[in-house]
Amino acid sequence: MITAQEIAPGSLSNSLTVFDHFEFDDHEDVVFVRDKVTGLTAIIAVHDTTLGPALGGCRIWPYQTTADALTDALRLSRGMTYKNALAGLDLGGGKAVIIADPCKDKTPELMEAFGAHVERLAGTYITAEDVGVSPQDMEAVALQTNHVRGTKASGLGDPSPFTALGVFSGLQAAANHVYGTHDLTGKRVSVQGLGHVGFDLCRHLHDAGAQLIVADIHAPAVARAVETFGAEAVDANSAHKVEADIFAPCALGGILNGRTIPQISAKIIAGAANNQLHRPADGLALNKRGILYAPDYAINAGGVISIALAIPGGGAQKVKEKTLTIGDTLARIFQKSAAQGATPEQIADQLAEERLVRSFHDKQAVDSS
Repeated sequence: MITAQEIAPGSLSNSLTVFDHFEFDDHEDVVFVRDKVTGLTAIIAVHDTTLGPALGGCRIWPYQTTADALTDALRLSRGMTYKNALAGLDLGGGKAVIIADPCKDKTPELMEAFGAHVERLAGTYITAEDVGVSPQDMEAVALQTNHVRGTKASGLGDPSPFTALGVFSGLQAAANHVYGTHDLTGKRVSVQGLGHVGFDLCRHLHDAGAQLIVADIHAPAVARAVETFGAEAVDANSAHKVEADIFAPCALGGILNGRTIPQISAKIIAGAANNQLHRPADGLALNKRGILYAPDYAINAGGVISIALAIPGGGAQKVKEKTLTIGDTLARIFQKSAAQGATPEQIADQLAEERLVRSFHDKQAVDSS
């Protein structure tokens, strides 16, 4: 049994369990995975299957503690429930985290072992790629389970180009709300994180005439962006506080917090990272400063749309059209936020929860008929 001491040091008594974790939100399943042969250590969290099987990526990260990994799995899986609901998909929310260094510990055998554990869940959870996981890794997972997306056999392969496209569409909607135009010509955009999604987002922004400021802990990625887009490079820890019109966080979550928010000069925050707000109060802090925040799970849904709607061997046009509606969704969120005096993330949560409640009642009515 994992105790609360391991889950959240200092926050709960040792006698409490995962059910008392501060990020536990009536999750349906939380599975702790070990494979002695490959060294696999993972957590699979299924948050809600009201709308359908729980779809969410697998993240590989060298978490310092099991507690950190559990916190990430619980929080990210809940975010996937809301992301899929708001995107209009008939899918629930789940997430998997593998505790490992993706540069040192990841092997095809480890990914196959993970796939075998996904298979044990019998379709309750459908996995896909996330931070530290490549399309090739998903192909290895697919050797052990059919409950995997983002592979060549299941659709369009790498979902990151669609994630980037959706973020770009949402970013334009935010610019229109603040500046009165979708045109990004001359706008200074600071992009933090130059992985597959961040780099593709830079490409869209560059083509749209934006001036790019880029940052990443991986120096070669920064050098590539500088050479390709004529971008200005800054330290990864400074990306949020440089003079810019728009800040696009595309790395790990928690970047918007009590320390960073007072340092932000941008009028818009619109990026691909999950769980950008360290805590709910940080959204209120942004609102008080007059900074428009595009809720992360609303703007970064392009990837999950691609793996949900693609068909084996194609479906790109349908996925692209659906992904571009992310801008429309965000425009509606911003309008309702302004009209109701609520933060954008409060409105996004409200819209997602309304769909979940409707689906639940519809199922209850069918079951009782």
